[in-house]
Amino acid sequence: MSDMRRWPYTFAVCLSVAVGLTAIIFSQRLNVPLRDPDGFLGPAYIRLPFIGLLFFAVGVIPVALKRAGVRGAVHEARRIVREEWSWKRVLYIATGLISFYVCYVSYRNLKSDLPVVRNVHFDKQMLDIDYFLFFGHNPAPVLHNLLGTGVSAQVLSIIYVAYLPLIPLTLGAFLVWGKDVSVGAWYATALSLNWVLGVVSYYAVPTLGPAFVQQSMFTDLPDTSAATLQRGLFHAATRFYDDPSGGSTYGIAGFASLHVSVVVSACLFLRLTKQRKLVQTVAWVYLGLVVLATIYFGWHYLADDVAGAFIGWAAVVIGAWATGNTKWQRRRREKELLPPATDVEPAVEPAS
Repeated sequence: MSDMRRWPYTFAVCLSVAVGLTAIIFSQRLNVPLRDPDGFLGPAYIRLPFIGLLFFAVGVIPVALKRAGVRGAVHEARRIVREEWSWKRVLYIATGLISFYVCYVSYRNLKSDLPVVRNVHFDKQMLDIDYFLFFGHNPAPVLHNLLGTGVSAQVLSIIYVAYLPLIPLTLGAFLVWGKDVSVGAWYATALSLNWVLGVVSYYAVPTLGPAFVQQSMFTDLPDTSAATLQRGLFHAATRFYDDPSGGSTYGIAGFASLHVSVVVSACLFLRLTKQRKLVQTVAWVYLGLVVLATIYFGWHYLADDVAGAFIGWAAVVIGAWATGNTKWQRRRREKELLPPATDVEPAVEPAS
């Protein structure tokens, strides 16, 4: 048990097993099949290993070319793999990817089960909060008037949709390139917690989001990739309502914003692990644009973004504790690595 607690992936594996079993139980009880959600880069069970192999190649091939040139690159690459890529390291990377994948797929399936379990929405209450915070105005039209509906819409759409590939890419980077396996485990655990805490918030306060209950507020926006994504979700939701056991997946949920939560987790993680200042700055700027995009396109209410930020913070804090990356845990490990102090008295020179 002591060794299990020291393994940085203990919490992530237990979490993925728990949420995976929950998704299976919901599927059996509700008679709704489990689905493997597809992304535009392909199914997750293909996408995640591909990302891992991609970062592996990027981490080995350029180094081999630099050290030995084109002719000796193959031999040098084998040497790098033999010396730096132990089976233990590969196992840790695979565990991080699999635990993330199980939590993500379970989250998507539990999210899809939401309208079957809770046929109630709190959009009116969320909208009242928005009007109160914006002094009697709807936030989305205010942003449309302030930022315009031309270039701003296209830029914010790219920002919003870019989230989809960025998350698995950053996970692959920290798992494959990181030298400290506990740090990679920390990030994988934090991302997994975002999915689990996010689906809990969906069931606690079900909402659709402004774009799905106040469509007239967004008719002045041009056709963007974000709008295409919204239309796709709406059509899939309609098919799901017609036949929950069919092939469509329900994917509409407002509270809380996991776009915000996951990016907040990434920003905090970059700061706490002391990554390059430029990388941190880019991440925080991206977060600000994501928050704008969620309101601009009507994906979320203001309360959704606030709740998402809290979930992102909580995921990083819990992930740090679960993987041994809090300050007091690191100090304890450093003390354990120090040589034991001796009680031998220093020699005293005899008096003359």
